[in-house]
Amino acid sequence: MRVGRVRRLRTEFDPADAAYAEAGRIAAAAGDRQGVLLSRIGQCNVLHFRGNLGEAEQGWRGVLADSTAGGLVSVQAQAEHGLGTILHRRGQTHLAAPHLWRAYELYEDDGALRALGDLGSLMLALGDIVGAERALNEVARRATLPDLLANAKIELMHCASFRRDRVGFERWRERALDHSEDALPNIRVDYYLKVGIGLARFGNFGKAGSQMQQALEIATAHGLHEFVFRIERIKNGLRECDALDQAESTAAEPIVWTEQLREVSASLAALSA
Repeated sequence: MRVGRVRRLRTEFDPADAAYAEAGRIAAAAGDRQGVLLSRIGQCNVLHFRGNLGEAEQGWRGVLADSTAGGLVSVQAQAEHGLGTILHRRGQTHLAAPHLWRAYELYEDDGALRALGDLGSLMLALGDIVGAERALNEVARRATLPDLLANAKIELMHCASFRRDRVGFERWRERALDHSEDALPNIRVDYYLKVGIGLARFGNFGKAGSQMQQALEIATAHGLHEFVFRIERIKNGLRECDALDQAESTAAEPIVWTEQLREVSASLAALSA
């Protein structure tokens, strides 16, 4: 499992998948149900980062069903988190939010803040800037892990540009990656992409294009196909703010504010209070 994780973080996806599969075989032979499910989670993550979102969603749903039936709460938390993230990426944001909030409630470790950070990004995609910043500021306040803290700062920078707050954008931009050369490839790609989006929103299209090109080069070099697709799509609408916001949104269809979604928004308000 550890070999699989290291390989995945280094974007060596074939060796990562092989390592997770071997872990699953070992766990199955030992009768370790949790180990088998954890190996499947690893494979879901590989599919996700490769950009195979449809197959990843199927995998997460299977893990969630099996972990819920088996009463394995820690695995269930990860499955809720993974499913919420995939649904968000696939444009079903209104369905994703309750899964991420449920993950936050189930986790008993740093996974809770990861789920909360992802929920913040999702609320921004829904246009709920207040809910997004409530979640992300809570993560920035409590996080100690470098990648978790960096992600929260990047998203707060993104929120500031969404609100056309130039001062806030520049402040978070300076703080987002204190040691960018040490950050994981996916974090560096996300940073340069969202800096580019922000600069475009403030009319600096030359520098915006340069930042997005840097993001594209890192994503391509590390096989981050989902990022490549997003960057290329956003670059096409770079000079039109309305088109840029629309291209950036992951929503596949108009947002429906369901009762569950309103409950999540209310929970974030209570959390902030």
